[in-house]
Amino acid sequence: MFVIVTYDISEDRRLNKVRKILKKYLYWSQLSTFEGEISEGKLAQCMSEINDVIDRNEDSIYVYEVKNPRNIKKKVLGIKKSYMDNFL
Repeated sequence: MFVIVTYDISEDRRLNKVRKILKKYLYWSQLSTFEGEISEGKLAQCMSEINDVIDRNEDSIYVYEVKNPRNIKKKVLGIKKSYMDNFL
């Protein structure tokens, strides 16, 4: 399935840990957004790792699941960012 994960983390230390976890599973598309194809099992594993890091009283994680990626159309206004370009 295709997922989009957005987050709002209030502390830099937790933010960096969450970002590092998400990088293992998905592509970083914007500052607080990751996206990509992932299995249900891998998504559950990813969310479990994140759950161990976040403060549920201060932080939020949104997961949008798209069961059929043909039903999603992505449009970008302005500069299309790709954080993958920063890696060799």
